[in-house]
Amino acid sequence: MKKILKVGLYNPFLDTLGGGEKHILSIVDVLAEAGHEVKIFWNKNLTKKISQRFSLHYINKMEWLPLALKTLQTFDYFFYVTDGSYFFSSSKKNFVFCMVPDKKLYNLNFFNRLKLWNYRFISNSPYTTKWLTKWGIDPVTIPPYVDGELFSNAKDEKEKIILSVGRFFPHLHSKNQQKIIIAFKRLKQSSPLFKDYIMIIAGGLKNEDKKYFDKLKSFSKDPSIIFKPNVSLDELYKLYKSSSYFWHFAGLGVDENKHPEQVEHFGIAPLEAIVSGCLTFCHDSGGPKEIINDGKTGFLFKNEGELIKQMISVETNKILRNSVRKQGRLMVKKGYNYQVFKKNVLKII
Repeated sequence: MKKILKVGLYNPFLDTLGGGEKHILSIVDVLAEAGHEVKIFWNKNLTKKISQRFSLHYINKMEWLPLALKTLQTFDYFFYVTDGSYFFSSSKKNFVFCMVPDKKLYNLNFFNRLKLWNYRFISNSPYTTKWLTKWGIDPVTIPPYVDGELFSNAKDEKEKIILSVGRFFPHLHSKNQQKIIIAFKRLKQSSPLFKDYIMIIAGGLKNEDKKYFDKLKSFSKDPSIIFKPNVSLDELYKLYKSSSYFWHFAGLGVDENKHPEQVEHFGIAPLEAIVSGCLTFCHDSGGPKEIINDGKTGFLFKNEGELIKQMISVETNKILRNSVRKQGRLMVKKGYNYQVFKKNVLKII
């Protein structure tokens, strides 16, 4: 008879509900699917909000509890997303989930090494792993997966929409929505090919970031730029399905050798766009640089001028558009499906 494991998760950023939160929840979701008992440490139940934002199979079966370190001794596995602090855990096996390559979060001084004696590190991407390795950490790399529903989401007839998806916030690895607005206006001024296009900027919005969001809306002053904060999962998938292009500006204007934490760490939204048939343009840095084969599965740009030239060139080349859509979708289906992800998670058990 298979032993039912007791699994715990604590993520101090959980209510952000961004890509990193979906990723770590997906890991414990795999364990819940395998029949194990999952408990999430948080001061209130976020099941409803998570279900609206993410596609997870077993979130309704997870229990919510306030964090009490003394109870960890009853757990077989404990997953922790660090904010730079560490603590002794009495669980049998422990994992630090690393979703930001910020050296300040991984201060492995003598006391922290003592605390981490029974922990292993899990990285969210090859890009994060590269930086962790430089800092003396040897993590297991488990990239996220793309929801299988999106694999049948692409359609041949697209609308004249350029889509960008990312949390509305001005700090950390900002999605640079203001630069997206500027580039979209420049694109429309540069070529009549895009005069009928609209830009849709979607993403999560927390109360503390509303001032930034309001500034963006005031800055745009363009009816062809549409903001969609906190869209439901269903609406997001419809946007992917309808959009011709996808832009991702995280990392633009950042020296990633000095600030690796300020570029995109993986890039799940670009992958979701690619598999939905969007022609995807990402800044040439961080995670997307390692995922996208430029000109084959998507496009990488170094600055706004290069992006605009690429957009005009691609818009006039139907053969290239069809080829990139086809190869991009195959790349995501092969490397970022649920079965690959599940296999990687179960390897650590």
